[in-house]
Amino acid sequence: MIDLSVTLPADLRSYPNEAPEGAAQGSKRDMSGYELPIGIEIFRGRYVDSFAKPRALRANKVEHYRWALPNVNHVFLPGHKIMVQIQSSLFPVYDRNPQTFVPNIFYAKAGDYRKATQTIYRGGATASAVYLPIVP
Repeated sequence: MIDLSVTLPADLRSYPNEAPEGAAQGSKRDMSGYELPIGIEIFRGRYVDSFAKPRALRANKVEHYRWALPNVNHVFLPGHKIMVQIQSSLFPVYDRNPQTFVPNIFYAKAGDYRKATQTIYRGGATASAVYLPIVP
């Protein structure tokens, strides 16, 4: 077993199927008896096509998310595991996601919040992936 040196940004490609307003929080973690977050980034689904023209996501349709985690250099020691998390909210660290499309989620009303089921596809033409730059 050898050390694995990884330099970020990592390229995350995810194909979630979710509510009209979703967000994806991606994180890469070093699992060595505890979770050590080494790169976390929030990407709002409304910007899946463009930051200039936000739009509501199409419920029950597959969307292609692609974003990078922040720049970090990290060495995974022998026996450590890499865990990748994709989730729809980073609450309570960051704001709650109402799961509905509203002009500004910071002004979302109680009725804007709803339950949503997230599915991350992992095979075929819509396979999700994480591309890690490995340092020799």
